[in-house]
Amino acid sequence: MPELPDIVAYLEALEPRVLGQPMERVRVAKPFVLRSVSPTFADVEGRRVVQLRRMGKRIVFGLDGDAYMVLHLMIAGRLRWIDSGGKIPGKILLCIFEFPAGWLLFTEAGSTRRASIHLVEGADGLQQFDRGGLEVLDANLESFAARLTSENHTLKRALTDPRLFSGVGNAYSDEILHRARLSPVTITSRLSEGEIERLYHATRESLTEWTERLRREAKGAFPEKVTAFRPEMAVHGRFGQPCPVCQTPVQRIVYSANETNYCARCQTGGKLLADRALSRLLRKDWPKSIDEVE
Repeated sequence: MPELPDIVAYLEALEPRVLGQPMERVRVAKPFVLRSVSPTFADVEGRRVVQLRRMGKRIVFGLDGDAYMVLHLMIAGRLRWIDSGGKIPGKILLCIFEFPAGWLLFTEAGSTRRASIHLVEGADGLQQFDRGGLEVLDANLESFAARLTSENHTLKRALTDPRLFSGVGNAYSDEILHRARLSPVTITSRLSEGEIERLYHATRESLTEWTERLRREAKGAFPEKVTAFRPEMAVHGRFGQPCPVCQTPVQRIVYSANETNYCARCQTGGKLLADRALSRLLRKDWPKSIDEVE
């Protein structure tokens, strides 16, 4: 799922292309993508884009007349920019937004149908999409610590909870925790002041550095490779590959459709975290430390 750095990259690419421009026409390929009833696309066609902003992992287009269009890419949703009349992908296309400078394509790979568009009127209508998460890049250490410890969760869950922190998901939480040298299953109430401060700086540094990296990659062009799996990442999506710090093979915990990647030496003192499926299957044969694996 695109997270804060990816959404910022999209917004920075959209700004010179659509801000101040009319959304001349909207063509819907998959009707399910529109999850609201009023206003309709017919109601907002021709209105100028007067604002672009991020709300958590959502992209918000502010339109003339105090209307808003809210895009949630979810896991497989992506944006593409093409010249008017350019080649359009077939099966994955959800919607086309036509602007004077080109066409913005909203696509979604796979068949999950989780990507969405909402059209709402006024600030009150937009407020429903604000999950209340703290914007870490705008927060000081005290407010970060207060939010982190406001509920008793594992660090992984706390970082990815949109009610607690804005824009952080599965991928960047792995990178943040590796940089902070903290276990993803540490309970927030058990953190020391030093560990909280380390996590605060790791969160800000990771999000800032990845935003700058994506900005450099784009070089003014529209982002084409928005993905949660990048070879430059330290641990996320790198199960079995060497940790860039200590060269120990990266480990993982698999749960539902997600997984958490971590380095046992850098983050858990050599302890292997129990994988729900494999640890139950292997029981006594489940290795307790990274030394038993290497």
